[in-house]
Order: sequence, then structure tokens, then C-alpha cells
Amino acid sequence: MRQSQLLLPTLREAPSEAEAVSHQLMLRAGLIRQLAAGIYTYLPAGRLVLRKLEKIIREEMDNAGCQEVFMPAMQPADLWRQSGRYEKYGPELVRLKDRHDREFALGPTHEEVITDLVRGEVNSYRQLPVTLYQIQTKFRDEKRPRYGLLRGREFMMKDAYSFDADWEGLNESYQRMYDAYHRIFSRCGLHFRPVEADAGTIGGEGGTHEFMALADIGEDTIAACDHCRYAANLEKAGYRIPEGEINTGDSEAYPELEKIHTPNVRKIDELVQALDVSADRILKTLLFLADGKPVAVIVRGDHEVNEIKLAGLLQADKLELADQETTERLTGAAVGFAGPIGLSIPVIVDYSAAGLDSAIAGANETDYHWKHVRPGAHFVAARLRDVRNAVLGDGCPNCAEGKLRMFRGIEVGQVFKLGTKYSEVMQANYLDATGSEKPIIMGCYGIGISRVMSAVVEQHHDEQGIRWPLELAPYQVHVVPVSAKDGQQMDVAGKLYRELMSAGFEVLLDDRDERPGVKFKDSDLIGIPVRIVVGRQAADGVVELKYRNEGEVLQATTEEALGLVTGYFRS
Repeated sequence: MRQSQLLLPTLREAPSEAEAVSHQLMLRAGLIRQLAAGIYTYLPAGRLVLRKLEKIIREEMDNAGCQEVFMPAMQPADLWRQSGRYEKYGPELVRLKDRHDREFALGPTHEEVITDLVRGEVNSYRQLPVTLYQIQTKFRDEKRPRYGLLRGREFMMKDAYSFDADWEGLNESYQRMYDAYHRIFSRCGLHFRPVEADAGTIGGEGGTHEFMALADIGEDTIAACDHCRYAANLEKAGYRIPEGEINTGDSEAYPELEKIHTPNVRKIDELVQALDVSADRILKTLLFLADGKPVAVIVRGDHEVNEIKLAGLLQADKLELADQETTERLTGAAVGFAGPIGLSIPVIVDYSAAGLDSAIAGANETDYHWKHVRPGAHFVAARLRDVRNAVLGDGCPNCAEGKLRMFRGIEVGQVFKLGTKYSEVMQANYLDATGSEKPIIMGCYGIGISRVMSAVVEQHHDEQGIRWPLELAPYQVHVVPVSAKDGQQMDVAGKLYRELMSAGFEVLLDDRDERPGVKFKDSDLIGIPVRIVVGRQAADGVVELKYRNEGEVLQATTEEALGLVTGYFRS
């Protein structure tokens, strides 16, 4: 491609609203342009990168035995009602009506559509197993689109769905997809880690793993063991329960309860300052409504309640903090003075809080707290569970030696064991060898393709611009004559361009009449792996090669250049 003919509008500075490095660089490199908040156009070079991502994904999906389909983005609301997700999905579901007043949704995912397809086409165990996938545009009405392609309202996604006759078959399908994802993200040059995760709105009866690209800009926190392979999203991460440290409340060696006056001291940091006590000696009481029913949750003052864990424990579809009026009705005190003693509602205590032998807690009386509170002695837990976020330094729940470390990550893919969540309610059944009707066992597997593109740029860049991994670069070689007005340089550059193209390389020839500095800055910004500069030594048949990812620069004859490029991409 000749650069003078390519729509590649580079920018010296990124727009001020672009926060993430990937967003800034993709705008500056002329890969994307914003149409509306969270909605982007891919320019030619950006589309080339997407196509290469799609090529990698298709190759690995096909090698794993999957078959490609293409499903509608516009989905009947009735299908979502059958699965029970139409009302539960929330405001992120883009809803619309056609001219006949029929309700539809723009698909954020395709579990309902694929289940509807399979229930109409698969009816025997002889047709199983089968795994179908597609590459499609998805729609989610994000409340806060941000970071460019990392959190958009319209995005490219690969979603696959496996259908098996039994759980053993699902486990095999899941493992194939898990392994395929490792190959895909490795080929993309990502530094990633699979982590245990929560199933969210997709749901399911089995396990799920997220594939996280490690990056400081990531919106997700990953807890990972420093000793074993355990890793989990913060929503899912557990911690090792210390043996023998759960207070049973049967000791008489502790001081008696003491009520203290704490006027206007409502928050943990205010208690720490007013009473000269560390936050890990405070019992924090939070009141929630789980599907409308009140429950109290007790954690240490230095910990945070994990609402995903709590909702799962209570099997609640809707979990929310109690408002001021509800709090005052349940405790008899103003907000900030709730405590576990004397509550008439179920009390759930986190293991770490249960291990305290003498703590500060709210007295359920405005402007008062209790001192020397002992779980087990002064209040009894209805349930003793892990209901908090894991923190740095917690013991690993998977091994006895490890401690948890925390990382930030970008979710680029997730695999789920759905089981019969959709097949049962949507009656996607098959006949087994005995003629008995059984629900199909399902799995689903997603990759955010546009997110992968952003994650790659987040991990592969320097101060000058993008440094594309070899399999993803929009072009492989950038031929840059220093002066478009120098006939000798243009002849050599044109000859190299044609020879490289004939050898099968994807080449961009910068034939623009621009200053050398502009050309070199654009080249570094775009991030093409190999740059061949044709300059003053063109008459002697000598050019300069620069490898973008290594920073190495060397001189070579025009005859040697082709061999060096070939060797670089084959090594």
C-alpha cells in the first residue's frame, strides 16, 4: 500500500478526553475515530489489525473442532423472557420496538439465540457434541463508557457455545476452549493470566475462568498466590481461614462490655482517630436488603464486604445497602452506629471478624459504641462465611505456604460451564440412546476482540508509539524513502517495495512528500515491526533496517534486505 493513498490520519497529540495509553495511541496512530461515547469507527489500519485478530481466533477455533455461524444482532425479547433474563439483565440491554410494536433487544451476548437454534436442529445424542462460534458486533448500553475500546457500547466479540450430552463431555469441551484461549492470547503477544471468576449475568452451574491481560489501567483486580498457581478475580478470590483463630466466646479472661460516648463519630477512620485504635480491631456492621429481606453483615474495619460473594451466599437476585430510614428502623440509631449486639435480623459474620477477641462495634444507639465486643460471646452469627474482599498479604486459599498478591487486569476473555441453565428453561432437549429426553449440557466462551486490540497496545508501546507483535501489525514492513523528490531514493524504495510484496510481505511505502522527521515519527507511532529507510546511500545500494520491537538498527545492501526481513519473520 502506498501511504499517500492510505487513509491514515495521524495526530501529534491525543484528544484530552483519552485517558488510557491504548486509547491515546490508537487515536494518534489513525486506527480509530469516535462517533459517539463508547462507539468507534475503525479506519483502514485499525481494521487490518482486527482482521488479523479474527484470523488467529478462527484458526484456533477451527483447530479445536468448532464450526462458525453468524447470528442476528437483533433478538426477539420473547427469547430473553424465556430464559428469564429480559428483566434481570438491567439497563445495559439495548431495547427497541419495530413498526409492529414487537419488542427486540440488540444482543450483548447470544445464549438465547444459539439455544433457540440448537433446540430446533439437534434432537439426538448422535448429533452431539457440537460447538458453534461466531464473530459479531455486540451492544451494551454502558453507563460510563471509558478508556476507548476497553469499555464501549458497541464492540467486536467472538462467542462460542458448546453442546454436550453429559457433564463429562462439557468438561472436555471446556478444556479444549481453555487450551485454545491460551494459544490465542499467546499468539497475540499478551501477558495474561487465567483466573477463577464470578459468572455474572451469564450464569451457569459450573466453573468459570476469566482471561486477564495484566495492565495498570485494568478495571479488574486479580488476587494471585506467590507460591502456587491460584489466581482469581477479586469478586471471586477467597483467603485462607486461619485454623484455631475463630473466637468461640467461651473465655472469661476478657474485659466486660463497656459503652462509650462517641458523638458524631460514624466512620471507621473517625473511630480510629477518636479512640486511638487500629481499623483491624473494629467490627464494621453493614445492613443489606437481599430481595427485600434485611440482613446484617459483620467484617473487620479494614476490610470491605464482597457483594458478589454475599449475594451468592444468600442466593439473592437483588442486593442493596439499606437506606437511612431502614437502618434507623432496624437499629434504633442513626446511620454510623449500627452494631451486631441485639439485632433481630440474621447476622452474617466474616471469618476474619469472628477471630477478634476484643473489638469496637456500634451500640445501635446514636452517638455510642461498645468496647470489648467478642463474637460468639456477645452475639451469635447466623452464618460464618467468607464475605469480604481478599487483600494483599492474605493467606492463599489453595495452599498452606502462599500469600496473595494483587494485580490489575483487563478482561479479554471468559469461559463458562453453563450446564442446563438455558437448555432447561428453553427446552433444548435431546433423546439419549434409550430414547429418554434430557436437557443438553452447555458451555459458552467469549473473547472481546476489540478489547484484545486495546490490551495489546497497553502492553506493547513506548514513548514513541505502538510496538505491534508480529502477528498483529497492520503491515509487516515500512519502506521509508527520506526524500520523495530524490529520484534515486524513490527508485530503490519502489524496487524494494515490489520485491517484498512479491515475496508475500505486507508492505507500506511512505511515498509522501513530507519531512524526514514527520515520516520517522509516524512510522514509530504506527508501530510496523520492520522499517527500511532509503536515504543518501541509495545510490550505493545501501539501506538502513530498524526493528521496532528491539530498537536494533543495521545497514544492509538492497539485496541483503529481503533475506534479513525473511529471517526476522521466520525466527
